[in-house]
Amino acid sequence: METKIYLYPIWVRFWHWSNALFFLLLLFSGLSLQYSSEDYSVIRFDIAVSMHNISGVVITIAYFMFIIGNIFTANGKYYKIPKSGFFTELFYQVRYYTVGIFTKKKAPYPINIDRKFNPLQKFSYVGAMYFLFPILIASGFGLIFPEILIPKVFGMSGLHLTGLTHIIAGFSLSVFMIIHLYFCTIGKTATSNFKSMINGWH
Repeated sequence: METKIYLYPIWVRFWHWSNALFFLLLLFSGLSLQYSSEDYSVIRFDIAVSMHNISGVVITIAYFMFIIGNIFTANGKYYKIPKSGFFTELFYQVRYYTVGIFTKKKAPYPINIDRKFNPLQKFSYVGAMYFLFPILIASGFGLIFPEILIPKVFGMSGLHLTGLTHIIAGFSLSVFMIIHLYFCTIGKTATSNFKSMINGWH
C-alpha cells in the first residue's frame, strides 16, 4: 500500500507557481529585448522593458520569500548538502537516470519525509536557487541602476560585463527550467509530480 506524504506546504506551492509565472514573463520579455529591431519586435520595446523590470522586482520578492521560508521552516533541510558521501550518491543517481531508468531498476534514493530531493535534484536546485538566481537578480538590478556599477572591470565596461553575466545566468536558468519540466514527467505517471505541486501531496 502506498503512503501519501505531505511535502509541499501551501507557501512552497505559492512561491513555486509565482516563481514559474514571473520567470516565464522574464524569459519572453528578455528574449524580445535581446532580439528586437526597429522593424520587428515580439513585444513592443517599451512594454517589454516594463514587463521585464516589474517581473524582476516581483520575482526578487518571491525569492526572498523562498529564502526566509527555508530559514524558518523545515523546508530548508532539504537543501542542505551533506559533508560526506554526497558525490558518491550523486554518481549513483546519474547512473540511474542514464542507465537504470531504462532497465527498470529501482530508484536508488526514493522520496520520503526526510528526503524530498534525490542527490541530483538537490545538487541542481541548490545550484539554481543559491548560485544562479542571486547572480541573475544582482545583475538585473545592476542593469536597472547602472550608476551603481563599477565603470571598468579588467578593462571591460562594467555595464557590458553585467549585461553578459545577466544573459548567461538567465540562459542557464532557462536550460534548468526545461530539464526540470522533463524530469517532472518521470514519476508514477507523467502528471503525478505536477499534481503534487498543486495539492501538496506526493
